[in-house]
Amino acid sequence: MVLLAADMVRDVIRVVRMRAVVISDGAVFWEERPSPVPGPDELLVRVEAAGVNRADLLQRAGRYPPPPGLPTDQPGMECAGVVEGVGHRVTAFAPGDRVMALLGGAAQAELALVHERLALAVPSALPMAEAGGFPEVFCTAYDALFTQAHLGAGERVLISGAAGGVGSAAVQLAHAAGAHVVASVRSVSRHPAVRSLGADKVVEPDQTQDHGPYDVSLELVGASGVAAVLPALAIGGRVVVIGVGSGAKVEVNLLALMGRRSTIGGSTLRSRTVEEKSAVAGAVEEHVVTLLGSGTVVVPVAERFPLARAAEAYDRFAAGDKLGKIVLVN
Repeated sequence: MVLLAADMVRDVIRVVRMRAVVISDGAVFWEERPSPVPGPDELLVRVEAAGVNRADLLQRAGRYPPPPGLPTDQPGMECAGVVEGVGHRVTAFAPGDRVMALLGGAAQAELALVHERLALAVPSALPMAEAGGFPEVFCTAYDALFTQAHLGAGERVLISGAAGGVGSAAVQLAHAAGAHVVASVRSVSRHPAVRSLGADKVVEPDQTQDHGPYDVSLELVGASGVAAVLPALAIGGRVVVIGVGSGAKVEVNLLALMGRRSTIGGSTLRSRTVEEKSAVAGAVEEHVVTLLGSGTVVVPVAERFPLARAAEAYDRFAAGDKLGKIVLVN
């Protein structure tokens, strides 16, 4: 297949408009926008699926703007689709390829721009709805568990909020790495499903202290979870905070932290540079995509909504009590 030159791509799409999810005054709309034009290192992707993440709801509330250089009113940090055109320096992908990718924003649209280094090939048998819900949550979970917390085989890990997108990804990745997984899930009705993903034990949040000591705690809920797990850390225990839904401030007993030689860290993905994100994407490509292709790890899709009904999808996400991802589809 012949790659389209960058000038040819611009000639083709300059006159084309698309529709995109747009945030205005705290509300979500489906509106026309000019079609994006790929830069030298970018892919133009016709989006077939795009995951909804908590960051999108925060952006709707005016609390999480996208990184500089991206449209300030177009949300979405992951998508999957088919490459329509490429910039002149792109070598890894060509028009017609199926890709899934991390984005800083503007993923929830008919067309999206993706940096070549943040795109991953979609396994041949994987449905696009699942591919669209994969990149953000699995990259976040992988980076937090293995790059930040250095989780190893045989260690005991607590994963809070384990029924959500990142949580369900983390359960599977920790299980695949040979860790003993304790999953904290508030909704008892979701416990069997989370257990089926590889959790050795699924407990309610107020029971977490009874199942330590933990070598690693992946905290997706926030302050209340951190306060609860600190007394249950093993010597050398590591806490990595990647969500603060229950609050961002917690009182810490530093003497207890010192006595256990424990550490508390945190991580976000969206604001990192392309180079930093590409290191995460590369690690996920090497260690996780094969597992995804073989079915060893899966992307649980709780519900699908057409992109034009993104406002409903956001409300469904905010309602909670779901397993896995809410995905927008074209």
